[in-house]
Amino acid sequence: MPLTVTLLSLCQALLVSGNILLIAVSPLIGASLAPSPYWSTAPVATQWLGLMCATIPASLIMGRLGRKRGFLLGNGIGLIGTMVAAQALLAEHFGLFMVGTWLIGIGIGFGQLYRFAAVEAAPPVLRDRAIGLVMGGGVLAAFFGPWLARISREIAEVAFLGSFMGLGVLYALALLILCIIRLPSAEETHTDGVSRPMGEIMRQPSFIVAVCAALVGYGVMNLAMTATPLAMAGAGHSFDHVSMTIQWHVVAMFLPSFLTGHLTARWGQRRMIVAGCLLLVASLLAAQWQMSLAGFNVALILLGLGWNFTFLPATGLLTESYRPVEKARTQAANEFVVFSTVAITAFLAGPLVSGLGWASLNLSLIPVALLPILAIAWQRYRQQDDSLGAQPRP
Repeated sequence: MPLTVTLLSLCQALLVSGNILLIAVSPLIGASLAPSPYWSTAPVATQWLGLMCATIPASLIMGRLGRKRGFLLGNGIGLIGTMVAAQALLAEHFGLFMVGTWLIGIGIGFGQLYRFAAVEAAPPVLRDRAIGLVMGGGVLAAFFGPWLARISREIAEVAFLGSFMGLGVLYALALLILCIIRLPSAEETHTDGVSRPMGEIMRQPSFIVAVCAALVGYGVMNLAMTATPLAMAGAGHSFDHVSMTIQWHVVAMFLPSFLTGHLTARWGQRRMIVAGCLLLVASLLAAQWQMSLAGFNVALILLGLGWNFTFLPATGLLTESYRPVEKARTQAANEFVVFSTVAITAFLAGPLVSGLGWASLNLSLIPVALLPILAIAWQRYRQQDDSLGAQPRP
């Protein structure tokens, strides 16, 4: 495996560490600054909104300027966002804090493309393993992110100000790594040629299944995960319990990545996606237990596994739906659709967990978690129908 992929994995670890920190502290900051409990998860939502806003520009910028310049730009914006969020905490300004998390989300939006950069840096036969290695960087983040959230919470006189100081250090470290990393130029990865209309690309069954699996896997996971700190706080659990539950959830999200590539190469993307959907359903059923620490941990661990087995194989499946010249537009479309959904789920997490309760919220997500299985069944039906239509009539 090229050294570039390993360095991208380290950048991914820093990115996810910051994201975990935000997930742990943003709902609690929102609950203290927001005018209503229904707005408590709004800072998390604006983070995902920033990510959504970055998806199309990030892919197009990298298609023109290259991956390295694009990642440097994204990390710079994220660093500015940490400064804005810190100033908002000092001023106790809810609106300014959401601006800060929005800018941080833009930086995360650029970083979400690390996995595609790994595909370009690795030999074709190692494509799925390269995706797994980069995403596996989140294992380090699973331990470092919650630890940073705990120790930085009270490091300054203003609560959680130290968290955003630590987040700024993470972005600065990523900038240093990106300065020394070697990535292929845009001319090497986005070759000239004849490009199909975007509508034709998006009508492909492989594109539809890939986007559906990524959308459902990330959307269901994010809605339940964003609601978790509020649900646990409402059940009387301490902040240390919340950070520990999020920690093991993130371990479950990223630790299997070292094996997911091997399993995907052996069993295929679609079987892996089906397994991921079933794990999501198991998580949602586990959330029907009592609201003990063990109940939350089991549900969140299964949720992380379900995300891994849907999102990673979906990334590999997506790369089969476009030509090199179509790469930037297709990846931009995928990221925009997926993370628009994630942004919406973050907005809905606060009102839904407040209105429905933790158990009912998870129960309502079960039909959604089964949608990729229906999409795969539809694709197989289409393929069988097309093969029957191609046979000569007697």
